[in-house]
Amino acid sequence: MRLVNRLNQFQRLWQPSGGAPQQVTIAELAARCFCSERHMRTLLRQAQQAGWLSWQAQSGRGKRATLTFHVSPDALRSSLLEEVLKGAQPQHALELTQLAPEQLRHLLHPFLGGQWQNDAPTLRIPYYRSLEPVTPGFVAGRAEQHLAGQLFSGLTRFVADNPQPQGDLAHHWQTSADGGVWHFYIRSTLHWHNGERIETRQLQQRLQLLLNDPALARLFASVKRIEVTHARCLTFYLHHPDYWLPWRLASYCSRLAHPDDELLGSGPFRLTVFRPDRVRLESHDAWHLEHPLLKAIEYWITPQLFEREMDTSCRHPAQIAVGDPDKLTALRPISTSISLGFCYLAIRQNARLSRPQAQRIMQMVHTSGMLHTLPLEENLITPSHEMLPGLPLPHWPERSEALPPRLTLVYHLPGELHTMATQLKASFARLGCELTVIFHNAKNWAGCEQLASADLVMGDRLIGEAPEYTLEQWLRSDVLWPRLLSEADYNQLQTTLDKVQHHPQLEQRNAGLKAVLATLMEEARLTPLFNYRYQISAPPGVNGIHLNAWGWFDFTRAWLPPPEIGEGAGGRDAGALP
Repeated sequence: MRLVNRLNQFQRLWQPSGGAPQQVTIAELAARCFCSERHMRTLLRQAQQAGWLSWQAQSGRGKRATLTFHVSPDALRSSLLEEVLKGAQPQHALELTQLAPEQLRHLLHPFLGGQWQNDAPTLRIPYYRSLEPVTPGFVAGRAEQHLAGQLFSGLTRFVADNPQPQGDLAHHWQTSADGGVWHFYIRSTLHWHNGERIETRQLQQRLQLLLNDPALARLFASVKRIEVTHARCLTFYLHHPDYWLPWRLASYCSRLAHPDDELLGSGPFRLTVFRPDRVRLESHDAWHLEHPLLKAIEYWITPQLFEREMDTSCRHPAQIAVGDPDKLTALRPISTSISLGFCYLAIRQNARLSRPQAQRIMQMVHTSGMLHTLPLEENLITPSHEMLPGLPLPHWPERSEALPPRLTLVYHLPGELHTMATQLKASFARLGCELTVIFHNAKNWAGCEQLASADLVMGDRLIGEAPEYTLEQWLRSDVLWPRLLSEADYNQLQTTLDKVQHHPQLEQRNAGLKAVLATLMEEARLTPLFNYRYQISAPPGVNGIHLNAWGWFDFTRAWLPPPEIGEGAGGRDAGALP
């Protein structure tokens, strides 16, 4: 990076005198900076033009000249950091801070959160890891699942605080009396992010591509074919009724990209930059629903920032806070919630591990106090008492069956399950059972070869806006279930789910799905462990921030007030968003 090189050269000039004026020759400076005398003259001229130093040469070869410094290396570094941050170049800022890490905490804050750039409101979000590419279909990360809803549209869409799907690309839909045919009426003024008009045939093509994915094929197993029955109508013909269909189409995994470009969407924001260190979204002027109030969203991927434990940062992916240095004391939670999603424990039952033994394990987990004493950050989790609202944990009979001498536990992210696995290993040892612990370093079970032979399984189950439906989707599509259950049990589960989806009334489907989940818990096949406490904190003046089911907030609803009087169009907003 040129800025880093310029700073390095300046430090080499400064160091011998500590900033005091120097009497030196060009040859001495060139040797100090490991360059030619000709290049040294160029460097001095550039530094003098920038106001960093003065170089007063004297006539005559070998004559000593006076080198006077006007800034220190620390002050220069601060100036360069401000320059790259104003230019939205966080990766260059991080390169600069490798020379002086302590500068970052003071200089990065003012450029995060709400910004007015050229009269355009921009939200900058510091994030602790690089984002995975967001493409149609299933994605693992909570941030990526949320982002899919901002970049892509579906035929239907979930909106905040409403478990029923609403119109998106389709403005209305109808079904036949027997539930076997569904007509989705497509809006007439739709555009892709590149300005091209959306044709109904393109939506059909992308839906067919989605159905080629094995997991999505299981989710849409009832779909026989999809036809364009009118220029603005898509018709689904089903093998058997599926009244979850509008819910399935509203899920993040069913959002539709251009059939020829899986990164080209039609959602409220379009992707303009996607790099490991920076992701930028800009509002889609031709979006067909209520337009965003922000012009741009930027993720600044700064893992070094979080490793240094700033005074205010992402303490955990579920709890984010950021603000200006002079307003840290004013930070307060502006939106909090307990996640409906949960970390879970599932148990394989067979000749080696019986149901009574599985029930004893479930009892131990929930009655020993283990979940209340996990050595985790305070207020990060809360032990689960129910799988869903109105679906409490069962009361298993007292069990004293001895456990097998050896069992295997496989688990994946999040990191809190590392702690849980350690606690389980110690508890099993006290019961005379050696627990082998295997960590699958991913956010789902894709590519986990050990899953098929695991006795116990732990993972994280995210839940979207429609809790019952989200878990129905999990039971249908996740590779966990055909590997954890016997073939007969898995087939029975799918048959039961088919019966539930035949009910036209949502209340009946929700009740039927809860009955399935209650049976899985009663049989000690599945239990929730703990939920997360989602929280967003920010200084006063933040507007439109409301936590959604993913622990994020709808980017289309956030807004910034005008800059403070006297700051001008390029000034900072009074409040900084997380």
